[in-house]
Amino acid sequence: MHVSEGIGSKVAGSKRALSWHRFSLVTLALILALTIVGCNKVEPADDGGDKPVPVEVTEVILASTTSTQDSGLFDELIPAFEKAHPEYAVKVIAVGTGEALKLGETKDADVLLVHAKAREEAFIENGFGIERRDVMYNDFVIVGPKEDVAGVKAAADFAAAMKAIEKAGASGKTSFVSRGDDSGTHTKELSLWKAAEIATPTPEANKWYESTGQGMGETLKITSEKNVYTMTDRATYLSMKEALDIEILREGDKSLLNQYGVIVVAQADNQQGAQAFFDWVLSPEAQKLIGEFGVEKYGEPLFTPNAS
Repeated sequence: MHVSEGIGSKVAGSKRALSWHRFSLVTLALILALTIVGCNKVEPADDGGDKPVPVEVTEVILASTTSTQDSGLFDELIPAFEKAHPEYAVKVIAVGTGEALKLGETKDADVLLVHAKAREEAFIENGFGIERRDVMYNDFVIVGPKEDVAGVKAAADFAAAMKAIEKAGASGKTSFVSRGDDSGTHTKELSLWKAAEIATPTPEANKWYESTGQGMGETLKITSEKNVYTMTDRATYLSMKEALDIEILREGDKSLLNQYGVIVVAQADNQQGAQAFFDWVLSPEAQKLIGEFGVEKYGEPLFTPNAS
């Protein structure tokens, strides 16, 4: 082989290697471009094609009760809302209804989902909220030890059941655990003592009465550990039933309706997001989700939708 032929072969090989290198770089750039496009929301273009449209996401602060959080309902509702409205991301603050209303008053929440209707209506009347609507309901129940040392099951009515707990507590047989957190559940509990014509018990004045200052889930755990009595919403109890050693002893009284309402906070930081959640949770889609929640696992819905 001549020297010139050897040089020619080397040059040709170099050109082929350079061409392949350029092809690889172009291919890699194309893959990266397609990957970036795939990370954006794609909406139809005017000419019928697809074009990437980035979505600006803003935060909506939802102050709600611990029962909606502890029952697992938000694990279904929040992702469904964010899928329907990808422009919003919901941050849940799970507290008692009283604390949630305070967060609304101070504009530290955009929208509320709470369950103390009289207080909610006062919130609106005082100008802190724009609008309130019913969303769903369940009921309150009395739970306690299976042996029912206070005789709550045998009591003639709910007032008699509360008196039975007080009497058994005063005699040292049992105790009652209250949330004591100004929640909707705590508000209802206090109304039941009053309806039974029993002076509002306090931990200071009544050794048989304990206040946890915590949410429904933690209060149920403490009640079960001590094998005593408490009042709870049905949803939270059913969602935790397998881990508890207490059972429902009293239910079905008309006064134990547990109505939930949604409120848009006046002058909220994210007014549009709050209104979007308000409208969505009242929609047929959300109401259907609420009505189906818990049926497969517990054999009954944990909440009954009633926005209509």
